[in-house]
Amino acid sequence: MKTFETNAHEADSRYAVLRLGLTLLVMTVGSSGMYVVSVMLPAVQAEFGVARADASLPYTLLMIGFGVGGVLMGRLADRFGVMWPLLIGALSLGVGYVACGMANGIVSFIAAQAVLVGLLGSAAAFAPLVADTSLWFVKRRGIAVAVCASGNYVAGAIWPPIAQHFIETVGWRQTYIGMGLFCGLAMAALALFFRARPPAVAAAPASHAGQAVLRRDMTRPFGLGMGTAQGLLCVAGVACCVAMAMPQVHIVAYCGDLGYGAAQGAQMLSLMLGFGVVSRLVSGAICDRIGGLRTLLLGGALQCVALLLFLPFDGLVSLYLISALFGLFQGGIVPSYAIIVREHFPPEEAGARVGTVLMFTLFGMALGGWMSGKVFDLTGSYHAAFLNGIGWNLLNVSIAAMLLFRVRHLRLRTAAA
Repeated sequence: MKTFETNAHEADSRYAVLRLGLTLLVMTVGSSGMYVVSVMLPAVQAEFGVARADASLPYTLLMIGFGVGGVLMGRLADRFGVMWPLLIGALSLGVGYVACGMANGIVSFIAAQAVLVGLLGSAAAFAPLVADTSLWFVKRRGIAVAVCASGNYVAGAIWPPIAQHFIETVGWRQTYIGMGLFCGLAMAALALFFRARPPAVAAAPASHAGQAVLRRDMTRPFGLGMGTAQGLLCVAGVACCVAMAMPQVHIVAYCGDLGYGAAQGAQMLSLMLGFGVVSRLVSGAICDRIGGLRTLLLGGALQCVALLLFLPFDGLVSLYLISALFGLFQGGIVPSYAIIVREHFPPEEAGARVGTVLMFTLFGMALGGWMSGKVFDLTGSYHAAFLNGIGWNLLNVSIAAMLLFRVRHLRLRTAAA
């Protein structure tokens, strides 16, 4: 009988499960930068005396850095293993938070967020970890990747109320400095457990549905040229995430404007992202049954419903309920793009194409955070910002519906032939 030691570095081993638990912790710490900046928005705006759109720019550029950095850190992990990107991310995140706390103007604050927190810090704790997890599991790869990706939302559920508490007690600058020390040291310590390189795992046996996909002509996804099909998915990714960013980035400021206080907004953000964890796991199971395109269409339509509910209801209890619904509806949207690419594009191109589409979803989050602030500055109300998000959401739903229609039409035509 093999011992634990001999099985330690094999796929689906107890070590792999332990590593998955550590991965969840690392992502929870490393992804804090994506959510803390939203809680800091009102205090930063007041400190530097800038418009709401300018105060939203740190989030926008952080998300752009996060998207580009994921590609860079992923390549580094492929070559040297995931430990080194994590150590670089730990150092950058710690220094970046301290630099934010010591910033003397909005420009230096934005630079620290974009380069240190986004490009080199939080980026190391997402794409490289998702790729690493997929290499440690064969039989339970789907649920393992879902658990790993949920760490991003766990961070969103945990960090906003913590940050808001310390903002109110010691101030936003001291909060950033304290987070820099804690997150930098914690992430560096956890990174040392990732020395082992992934095993050379065999691909899982193809299912009946998978074999059908392989037989399909993938040179023209959805009956379109490769570039056109890829471009439509990228536009859909931008559109859904511009809408998604509206509540996630501005719910704290929105509650402040309504007179409920930033603390209530931070709790709503935490609730929203906590339900996003549930949504991400449930949507993974749904996607296995109905496919990526239908999951994208379902998630986009439900997200649009949640955004519509923000318009007539602005009571405190209503906002808590709608925030929970929004989190429950939108959490599975982004992972569905990876499934769509695997279902309709050549497998040998999946890595590059999934990375490209996910980068555009991050660009959508970045654009949506800034655009919502700009619409608020122009109109003096978040009502128009919610309408703007709904418009982008409808674009996403339209693209998903069009692609699904084309797939069904192609299948019917093939069956008739």
